[in-house]
Amino acid sequence: MKSVAVFCGAKHGIQPKFTAAARELGVVLAEREITLVYGGGHVGLMGEVATACLDAGGKVIGVIPEFMAVRELALESCTELIIVDSMHSRKAKMAELAGGFIAMPGGFGTLDELFEILTWSQIGLHNKPVGLLNTGNYYNSLTKFLEETVAAGFLAAAEYSKLQSAADPRNLLDILANSLGAIEGEWWKA
Repeated sequence: MKSVAVFCGAKHGIQPKFTAAARELGVVLAEREITLVYGGGHVGLMGEVATACLDAGGKVIGVIPEFMAVRELALESCTELIIVDSMHSRKAKMAELAGGFIAMPGGFGTLDELFEILTWSQIGLHNKPVGLLNTGNYYNSLTKFLEETVAAGFLAAAEYSKLQSAADPRNLLDILANSLGAIEGEWWKA
C-alpha cells in the first residue's frame, strides 16, 4: 500500500493510549514507506500521527480547508500541505490521494469521514480497504451497532464485512493490505 488516509480526533482524548496509538501508527507508516494522508492539522491525534510519521522519516500529505489553515491549525512541516476551499473538498482530495483508510478514535468529524468513505464504497465510488484502529476497544459499541443494522436489514452483511478492525497498527495495516488483495490483485499499488 502506498498511501493511507487517517481519520482521527483533533483532540487527544482522556486516555494516554490514544496518543500512544497515534504515534505508533505514524512510525509504522514511515517504516513501511506508506504516505500518510490526513486532515492537515497540528492538534490532537491528527498532529500526533503526522508528527510521529515525519519524525520517523515518513511522507505526510496534509489536506486542510483554508478557514482552518487561517486559524493557524495547519501543520506547516508536512511534506506537502494542500489547502482546499471546504470540508467537502478536503474529504474528496483525501479519498483521491489514499489507497486505503483508517479511522482512529475521534468525534463527529472522524465519524463523518468514516461513514462517508464507507458509503462511497457501498455505492461503488471506490474499492479501497477501510479499517478501524480499535485502540482500547474504542469502536466496540460502533461495531455492535453496525451488526444490529445488519440484523435489522438496513445494511448488507457483505458491506459491513468490508470494514476491518484491529487494536494494533501493524496488524490493521496487514489486514488492510490483504483484505482486497485477493479481489483486486495488486490494489495496494494505487
